[in-house]
Amino acid sequence: MSDNLFEQLFELFQTPGPVNWRLAREVTKSLAGSPEPIEPLLAEEYLELALAAQLRLAEASPLDVAATPTPEPIDRAGWAEHNQESFRYLVEPLSDKFSGLGGMGGMGGAAMAGMLQPLGPAILGMQAGSMIGFMSHRVLGQFDAGLPPLDHDHLYLIIPNVEAFAMDEGLDARQVRLWATMHEIAYSVISSVPWLRDRFVAAITDFFDDVEFDPTALTDKLGALEDPSQLEEAFSGPGTMASLLGGERSPEKVAAVQALTAFIEGYGDYVVALAGDGVLPDQDQIATAYARRRSEPDQAEQFLQQLVGLELHRTNATDAARFCHEVTRRWGPEALEKVWEGPDQLPTLSEITDPVGWAARVLL
Repeated sequence: MSDNLFEQLFELFQTPGPVNWRLAREVTKSLAGSPEPIEPLLAEEYLELALAAQLRLAEASPLDVAATPTPEPIDRAGWAEHNQESFRYLVEPLSDKFSGLGGMGGMGGAAMAGMLQPLGPAILGMQAGSMIGFMSHRVLGQFDAGLPPLDHDHLYLIIPNVEAFAMDEGLDARQVRLWATMHEIAYSVISSVPWLRDRFVAAITDFFDDVEFDPTALTDKLGALEDPSQLEEAFSGPGTMASLLGGERSPEKVAAVQALTAFIEGYGDYVVALAGDGVLPDQDQIATAYARRRSEPDQAEQFLQQLVGLELHRTNATDAARFCHEVTRRWGPEALEKVWEGPDQLPTLSEITDPVGWAARVLL
């Protein structure tokens, strides 16, 4: 980015669209870092493991694994580039909240609105770019983002992050590679359920209905700046958007999103555990390390979860995996398969910890 950020922002204000994706890409590039060549033999090993992962998962899940593409080994910069707009469904609805600035009343309201409205796409661009940039250093693959990347038909494993996870936790690297590959394929299979995307988008849309933009919070934040060059620092941190948004969040709407994300992750954990039985001697240690990692969100996940003030509580995924095991133990694998017959068969957030309650509603 240029030395004079204010001049660059002024130029980028001319970019059409609800989100300044040009600015987002610049921020992402600066945070994701330079490309990191992946050692060819290591990349080949990941591709070979994908075949073994597909075969194991086909036996563990009733969902269609055969049509799943092979996960692509990639570095952080590559993942960030390919996923720049994969979470646009979280960002673009916020542009409608900024458009309400035109209705600001009071003395100087119209002038203030005219000054602030162009900031909306730039602020959203900085938030989107920062989110993806920080995530590129954290996530292991598409399966590890918490919220699903939508409208993206490629699978990726971020090799530097997977290898670092194995090393940091003192785990057998080859077993972690197969485990991560199975997770990525399982996540893709789950996300490909025809009605699941529409159900998730509907839940997110419902959540956004309660979100309101607070122009006073924005003017206060701008007023605290001593220099325009501080704009990037002021509007690119985690929680920035949440601090600019008001409105009462409906507990029921929040729970609907949390239930979906928890069950998608938890079911993935469940089928990977089944698929790994017999081929991953250390899978309990791997799963424990991953659950611990998932329960301690870092700055990347703060961006994703605080972008609109939505806390995912990813530890719910562990409860969802237990739900799957308990349903299977009590009523057999055919009972668990019923969750994929339609959106109303999925467990609610309260039912994730009450499989008997779910069974009373769905199986009887």
